[in-house]
Amino acid sequence: MALHLEPVLPGSFLGILGGGQLGRMFTQAAQAMGYKVCVLDPDADSPAGSIAEKFINADYEDVKALKEMASLCASVSTEFENVPAQALDQLESLGAFVAPRSGCVSLAQNRIAEKKFLATWKSETNIGPAPHFVIEHDADIAHVPEDLLPGILKTARMGYDGKGQITVQNREELSAAWNQFARVPCVLEKRMDLDFEVSALAVRAYDDTVVVYPVSQNIHRDGILHTSTVPAPSLQPEQEMKIIEAAKALIRKIDYVGVLCIEFFVLKSGEIIANEIAPRPHNSGHYTMDACISSQFEQQVRAMARLPLGDTRLLAPVSMLNLLGDLWFEDSGNQAKEPAWNKVLAHSDAKLHLYGKAVPRIGRKMGHVNCLGETLDAARATCAAVASELGIEP
Repeated sequence: MALHLEPVLPGSFLGILGGGQLGRMFTQAAQAMGYKVCVLDPDADSPAGSIAEKFINADYEDVKALKEMASLCASVSTEFENVPAQALDQLESLGAFVAPRSGCVSLAQNRIAEKKFLATWKSETNIGPAPHFVIEHDADIAHVPEDLLPGILKTARMGYDGKGQITVQNREELSAAWNQFARVPCVLEKRMDLDFEVSALAVRAYDDTVVVYPVSQNIHRDGILHTSTVPAPSLQPEQEMKIIEAAKALIRKIDYVGVLCIEFFVLKSGEIIANEIAPRPHNSGHYTMDACISSQFEQQVRAMARLPLGDTRLLAPVSMLNLLGDLWFEDSGNQAKEPAWNKVLAHSDAKLHLYGKAVPRIGRKMGHVNCLGETLDAARATCAAVASELGIEP
């Protein structure tokens, strides 16, 4: 960036678009460093809005609300990728420093654009997307290469936590699935011979400094993250180095400022495939809150405020367990009941984080537990024990 801007020092307001759990944990990290936070969210009961110094309860495209945020905040970020890009552009035009900028966020909002970008990135890193085909018109289905089936049809927009995805075995199922998605633009991805999944969390500062956290190995259930374990048990050192170098190249290539997550598939052949990018702190990076010198949320504050980045070193092996709203209904049918957190905390190396959501729902992310240990086996054993206490299947 040609123009040099001074750091935003503690005491100032930082802005966050989105008041969910990521916004809440960002707010807590910013407040711990002496900043005040302004949250903009259309939900009057947002977890972040309830603890921020300033809460603007408005739509993301509300011009008056954006003007109020820009007049108060020197720097603004977003907690989720589906915030309208024009809201970020509007804040920037009003003089706020926006990190990441709308172009980076837009890339992750559309799987077609994302796949196109990841294909260009492959020439630099030798890591590219899964073989795929774009479907935007009826005629496209007839032209799908035979070797892409069976595959997974994914909507180009608004897909997360396994939503907007259907597995298809043949062309007939593909056509039916596209009709089920109301014939919106989609990407068909070839089903790969997957061994395991990992993600890399990269952070880039305003001065082009880049740091990458230790790669986490992730297990998903029903499309939602279940556990993240670090160090990644199945990853070879040379594979981790390749992923870290690729993440550094990617975050610089798109001139990104802030925390960026890149999800990868490791195939049984050992080949590494780039799955998708998330332009924000990520569920799989929650382990950093207790197991690293600087958490992913502290890094987002540092990047936004144009401060030097923190150390990403791992202090202890860790396994993060995601907590869904299902836990509140384990024994009580339709009546929500608070889980037995005392049993969880009887494990002295388990760190509980709840997100301040008033209403538990099936499949809703309500919190997580970071289970630490002197060894990787000890961390994983604690995670399994905590899951057992809560009635979560191992």
